[in-house]
Amino acid sequence: MNTEVVITCAVTGAGDTAGKHPALPVTPKQIAVAALEAAKAGAAIAHCHVRDPETGKGARDPALYREVVERIRASDVDVVINLTAGMGGDFEVGPDHDPTRPGPATDLVGPRERLVHVEELRPEICSLDCGSLNFGDGNLVVINTPEHLRAGARRIQELGVKPELEIFDTGNLWFAKQMLAEGLIDEPPLFQLCMGIPWGVPAEAGLMKAMVDLLPEGANWTGFGIGRMQMRIAAQAVLLGGHVRVGLEDNLYLERGVLASNAELVEKAVRIVEALGARVLGPTEARARFGLRSPD
Repeated sequence: MNTEVVITCAVTGAGDTAGKHPALPVTPKQIAVAALEAAKAGAAIAHCHVRDPETGKGARDPALYREVVERIRASDVDVVINLTAGMGGDFEVGPDHDPTRPGPATDLVGPRERLVHVEELRPEICSLDCGSLNFGDGNLVVINTPEHLRAGARRIQELGVKPELEIFDTGNLWFAKQMLAEGLIDEPPLFQLCMGIPWGVPAEAGLMKAMVDLLPEGANWTGFGIGRMQMRIAAQAVLLGGHVRVGLEDNLYLERGVLASNAELVEKAVRIVEALGARVLGPTEARARFGLRSPD
């Protein structure tokens, strides 16, 4: 069991959830405010995507990231900034007669373009999805090839940013360990076990334990589950020696039928962590634990 726990809040994500929650953060100001509220509630780390303010859909415009980060840094609230670098890997396979024709959901760019906002803003952490995935029941595939991942990891390392290694299945973990062996990931590594996303690893305790058993010795790791599994996986992560992620990116509800805010989800996670006999760490302690550089 982990008795000193870092809580990350993933405040908005990029999924099709803007129409499902009237208070989901969409604009840069809303996202920054949500991150700061989560920090005040006990989150040491804020994981941020951005969205098109007009449509609510996930975006990767550096100007939107810039406004979010500037608003957070200009506040008097300390929180570790974790920016996604997962956008830009989507390919929607075309119809049967022309499967190589990209569908309208396609947004596929190279690894350097996916890091433009990270290069400019130098967050303390950015995500690095460690493999490809059939995403949902349609024709959408999230593409992260070995060479693209190596190129992305190398650039993140050059920037002095800690990559959060997003693990959606055991093969992702295998390749992340390969990058670590190749010297593309600095010690100590930081893994994120992503549970319950179709069609990755199911949100089951035994499968989380199996992945934990495969982690390198001395690795830091966080786990999350989506939907109703969010708090169950949070508790399981603490019991297995890890840290916790909650937030509206992964789950919209505080309890059955009751929509949540990010701060409320963090507060609930704090109660779970403390009920298990553990202590919640602040951002300064999280930086020391995860081996982060000092914030700019």
